[in-house]
Amino acid sequence: MTWKTDDFKEGLTKPVLVVGAGGIGCELLKNLAQTGFTKIHVVDLDTIDISNLNRQFLFRKEHVSKSKAEIATAAVKAMNPKIDITFDHGSVISDKYDINYLKQFVVVFNALDNFAARAHVNRICLAADVPLIESGSAGYKGNVFTIIKGKTECFECLGKPQQKSFPNCTIRNTPSEFVHCVVWAKSVFNQLFGQVDPDEDVSPSAEDADAENKDVEDKPEANGDEKAVEKPLLGKSVREIASQSGYDPQKVFHKLFSDDITYLLTMTHLWKERRPPRPLTWEGNSAAGAGNNNTVWPLQTWEGIFTNAVNELGQRFAEVNAVGNVLDWDKDDEVAMNFVAAASNIRANIFNIPMKSVFDIKSMAGNIIPAIATTNAMVAGMIVIEAIRLLRNGVDDLRAAYAAGKLINNRLISSSKVAPPNAKCFICGGGNREIHIAVNVEKMRVATFQDVVLKKGLSFAEPDVVLIGPSTIIISSEDDVDPTKTLHDFGLRSSSMLDCDDFKQDLTVKIIIEQDSSLDEKQYEIRDGAAKEEPMEGVASSSAPRKRVAEAVENGDGILSKRSRIEAN
Repeated sequence: MTWKTDDFKEGLTKPVLVVGAGGIGCELLKNLAQTGFTKIHVVDLDTIDISNLNRQFLFRKEHVSKSKAEIATAAVKAMNPKIDITFDHGSVISDKYDINYLKQFVVVFNALDNFAARAHVNRICLAADVPLIESGSAGYKGNVFTIIKGKTECFECLGKPQQKSFPNCTIRNTPSEFVHCVVWAKSVFNQLFGQVDPDEDVSPSAEDADAENKDVEDKPEANGDEKAVEKPLLGKSVREIASQSGYDPQKVFHKLFSDDITYLLTMTHLWKERRPPRPLTWEGNSAAGAGNNNTVWPLQTWEGIFTNAVNELGQRFAEVNAVGNVLDWDKDDEVAMNFVAAASNIRANIFNIPMKSVFDIKSMAGNIIPAIATTNAMVAGMIVIEAIRLLRNGVDDLRAAYAAGKLINNRLISSSKVAPPNAKCFICGGGNREIHIAVNVEKMRVATFQDVVLKKGLSFAEPDVVLIGPSTIIISSEDDVDPTKTLHDFGLRSSSMLDCDDFKQDLTVKIIIEQDSSLDEKQYEIRDGAAKEEPMEGVASSSAPRKRVAEAVENGDGILSKRSRIEAN
C-alpha cells in the first residue's frame, strides 16, 4: 500500500480520536489535517491559559479561558474547511468514553500530560482492541510508540515517570496534586525574592484578566456569567505589593491566598467538573505547633511559618538587592525551604489537597523541565509517521521513535522495534492476572486501600472488590466506603485473595494479600505483579521491595522501569 493507492486513501477517511489539544495536540491536529485525515474527533478538559500561547500555536490572546478542544477544532477547520472535525470539552475518564465508544475509531492518539488519564485510555483501548499511539515530551526529549492488544507492550509496562513536567495552566489555575503546589510555591519564591521571569508568573496576570474581561464583556453568557469580571479583583503583582509594603506578610498572604483565589473563582468554567478552591483570610497565626519535620502540622502553624519566612527573606532580599543581587532558592536553606513548604501547604489546603510534611516536600522540590515547542513539533511529526505505518502495513512495520535531545551517533531522532507484551504486566501480559500486595490489614483502612493502592497506585477507575471464599463485598463502585473500617474488619488475613473487577476498564485482577505488621496505615508493597520497583530517591537500594507511602504515590513517585516514559506538554 502506498500514498497513491485507494486502500491507503480510504484509511485516511476513517475516524480517529485525538485526546489532548495542548502542546503536542496542537501540532498533531495540524499534521493530521495536512496529511489527509478527514474525520477527527478531539477531547480535552482544559481551557487556554496565557502561558500556553508561546508554544500552542493554534491559540491567540483572545482565546484565553476558552476550551482548548473548541478553539483547536475551529483553527484546524479554518486550515482545511473540507475536514470533518468535532470536539468535546470534557474528561476522557468520564463514562461517555467507554469501550463501545472507542470502537468507532481506527486509531486513538494520546497527547496527554496526566498519568491517570493516560493509563485509563491505555486500558480501554486494549479492552476495545483499538490501536493507541502514545507520545510525550520533556524539554528536548520526546518519544512515540504504538500500543496494540496482544502485539506490543502497553503504556503501563514502562511504569510511572520518575520526573514530570507540568503545564503552567495547571500550576496557575487548577492544581490537583500536591506537587503542583510545590512548583507554584517555588515560582512564587522567585517572584518575591529572586529574578523575576514573566513566564514563571503563576498567579492570574493582568494579561490573563484583560483577555478574560474582554471575552466576558463581549459575550458574558459564554461561561455562564451574568456580568463581566470586575477589574479590582486583579490588583498589582505580588512583587509590587511586597515591595511597596516592605514585605508585609499580611499583604503578601492576602494577595496569594485571598485575592488570587477569589479571582480564580470568577472563572466559573474551571469549576464545572472540579471542586472549587476556598479563599483564606489572614488571622495572624504563629508558628506554634511546629516540631518534627516528618509530621504534617496544622494549617495555622503553616500560616505562622509563612509569616516568619516572608519577614526573614524580605530582610535578606533588601540587603542583597541594595547591591543589585537577588536571592536563589536552595532546599538546604532552612528559611527558604520553610517558605516553599508553608506556601505549598496553604495552597494545597485551599484546593482541597492533603497537606504534607517538610521532609516530603523537600524530596519533591526538584527541577521542573520546561516545555519546548520544537520538541512538541518533532513528536507530533513522529506520531503521524507511525499512524501512516499502521494504516499502510499494520503491526509489522511499527517503530518506537525517540528524540534524544542531543546527538547520538550523529542523530537527534532514533527508533527501534516495538517491544512485545510484558509477561509480568497485569494489563497487557495476558495469562494469570495476579498481584501480590503486602499491607498491614490491622491498620490499613478500606478507604485507603481503595484510594491509594487501587486508584492511585494501580490506576483503577471504579473498582469492585470481593473477598474470595465468603464472597464478602469489600468495595463497591456504587456505594461509599466506610471510612472507619480496616481490612481486618472485613476478614482479610495473610494469603486472603481478592477479586478486583473494573467494569469501566473491562479489567479483572486477582489480588493476594500478604500481612506485614511492619507497615503502617498508609504503606504497602507490591511484591509481585505489575512491575519491578526501584527505591525512591534517598532510599538505599536492596533486593527487598521498597515501602510505598500514600503521600509518595500521590506525588507520582511510582513504579519505574529501566526505560523511562516521557510526559506530554
